Amino acid sequence: MNAYRSHTCAALSARNAGETVRLSGWVHRVRDHGGVLFIDLRDHYGITQIICDADSPAFAALEKVRAEWVIRIDGTVKLRDESLINPKLSTGEIEVYVRDVEVLGAVEGELPLPVFGEQDYPEETRLTYRFLDLRREGLHNNMMLRSNVVRSLRNRMWDAGFNEYQTPIITASSPEGARDFLVPSRLHPGKFYALPQAPQQFKQLIMVAGFDRYFQIAPCFRDEDPRADRSPTDFYQLDVEMSFVEQEDVFAAVQPVIQGLFEEFGKGRKVDHDWPKIAYRDALKWYGSDKPDLRNPIRMADVSEHFRGSGFGIFAKLLENEGTEVRAIPAPTGGSRKFCDRMNAFAQAQGLPGMGYIFWRAGEAGMEAAGPIAKALGPERTEAIRAQLDLNEGDAVFFLGGKPEQFEAVAGKARNEIGRELKLTEEDSFRFCWIVDFPMYEKTDEGKIDFSHNPFSMPQGGLAALDGDPLHILGYQYDLACNGYELISGAIRNHEPAIMYRAFEIAGYPHSEVDKRFGGMVKAFKYGAPPHGGCAMGIDRAVMLLADEMNIREVIMFPMNQRAEDLMMNAPSEPTNEQLRELHLRVLPKDA
Repeated sequence: MNAYRSHTCAALSARNAGETVRLSGWVHRVRDHGGVLFIDLRDHYGITQIICDADSPAFAALEKVRAEWVIRIDGTVKLRDESLINPKLSTGEIEVYVRDVEVLGAVEGELPLPVFGEQDYPEETRLTYRFLDLRREGLHNNMMLRSNVVRSLRNRMWDAGFNEYQTPIITASSPEGARDFLVPSRLHPGKFYALPQAPQQFKQLIMVAGFDRYFQIAPCFRDEDPRADRSPTDFYQLDVEMSFVEQEDVFAAVQPVIQGLFEEFGKGRKVDHDWPKIAYRDALKWYGSDKPDLRNPIRMADVSEHFRGSGFGIFAKLLENEGTEVRAIPAPTGGSRKFCDRMNAFAQAQGLPGMGYIFWRAGEAGMEAAGPIAKALGPERTEAIRAQLDLNEGDAVFFLGGKPEQFEAVAGKARNEIGRELKLTEEDSFRFCWIVDFPMYEKTDEGKIDFSHNPFSMPQGGLAALDGDPLHILGYQYDLACNGYELISGAIRNHEPAIMYRAFEIAGYPHSEVDKRFGGMVKAFKYGAPPHGGCAMGIDRAVMLLADEMNIREVIMFPMNQRAEDLMMNAPSEPTNEQLRELHLRVLPKDA
C-alpha cells in the first residue's frame, strides 16, 4: 500500500464497503459525541467522514488532533445507516472506522482564520495567510474553475487552428497605457529592461516572421492603481493575433471560443449568441459607458430639443452653451415620487446637484405627467418626451444636463442603478457586445494630443485620415463587453511604416523616438509586413464573471492587496546594499 493513501477523500463509495483503506488529508471538522469521534477528513478532491471509538487503538491519538492538522489514517470502510446518508457528499454513503493514525503535520497554536464555515474575515488577514484561505471550499473551487478555464481555452484555440508560442518576459519599455515595471540591468549600468505590459510588439513580429494564428496564455505586468476588477501589478490574458484579416475576421474567430467557454462553465446561465456591434460614441450616448451591461434594457436618449427655449429655465439656459445637451434615462415602472426621490438622492451621492424627473400616473382625466419639470415644460413638450421614449402610465424618466463628458459616467451608473432597483436587469445570463469605431486620439488634461487606445492600431482611412482633426480620427479598434465589464480589447494593426510614423508624430513622438522605442518592429515592417490584427482577453476577469465574484482577487491564487503589496511574501521589500551596488543604484529618501 502507498505510504500515504490508497484512495483520495472523494473516491470511496458503497462498493468499497468492507475494504481496508488508507487516507491522508486535513482535519476539516471534529465532533466528539461522548466517546465517539466523528472527523471530516479533507483533501484536494473531497471529504470523507472517519469515525473512531474507545475500542480502537487509534482513539487516544485521534482525540488530540485539531482542525487543519494533516493526518494519515488506516481503517475499514463501513456503510452508513440509511438515515445517516449525506447526499451532499460523493462519499456520503460510507464512513471509515479508524484503526491506525499518524500525524503528518500539526498546527502550532491557534488558526489565524478558520477554514470550516467560510466565515468573513478581513482581507488583510486572508491575504497574509493565503495558504489557509485557499483551503476554503469557495476559493478552492474558484482556483479549479480557473485551471479548467485555461485548459479549455487552450484546447479551443488549438481546435480553431491556432498555435501557441511564447514571447519574452524581459523586454523594452513601450507605451501601452500604463506604467512599466522597470528592471535594472547589472551588465549594462544605467539601463533598464521592462516587464511586458502585453506581448504586443512580439506577437506582431511573429506575424511579420511568417507565422499565422498565434495565441498565448500570457502574463502581463502593469503598474496600475487597483480596482475591484483589476489587479494592480500583473494578470494573465489570452493573447491572439492573425495575419491577412479584417476586423470581421477577428470577430468570427473569437466568438466561438468565448461563447463556447461561457456555455461550458456558465452553470446553466443563458449565453447570448447575438453580439451586436455598437459604435463607441453610441455606447456612451445610450449607456453612459464603453462597456455597457446589455442585460439592462434601458437606453438613454438625447432630449435636448424638448428643453431648448422651454419654460424649464435651468436646462434652457444650459443649452445656450456650446457642446451641452440634456440626456434622458427612461425608468419603466419607476413612476412613483418615492422612487424618483431615491434616485435623486443617488445622483447627489455621486456628486451631482441631483436629477430632474417626470413620472406618469393616473389622473382624473386619464394619464397625467407629474413633477416640477412637467409643470415647467407644459403638456405639449412633456407629451413629446413621453412619445419619444415610448413611456406609459407608471413609468418615469430622469434627466441630466451639461457637457456629456462631465455627466456621462454618472448617467451610466444611474442607468445601472435604475435597472437593478426596478428589477429590469436580466439575471443568470451573459450578454456580449462589440464596441467599435474608437477614437484614435484624445486630449489630455494638459491639452496635448495622445493615443486614446492602442497606439499600434490602423486608422480608418489610412494615411489620408491622419491629415484631418486628430480628435475626429477613428481607429480599427474594438472591445468586447460582457455584463458591464471589458472582456476583450483588440485592433487591426498599423503595419505600414509611413502611417505609423505619422500616427505617432500626431501624438508627439518624432521619428527618432519611434525608431528608438519601437526600432525592432519598425525595421521589420520595412521588410514585408502582412496586414494583421488580433485581440486579448483578460483571463482573470473572465473567471471572475464565470465564478460570479465581484472582486478579482477571489479568482487569483496569490493576489496583491489594494496597496499592491504581497502580505504573505512581504513584497515589495528593501534591497540589500550589495544588490544596489551590483546594479549601480542608490535609493533616495522620499523627501529628497
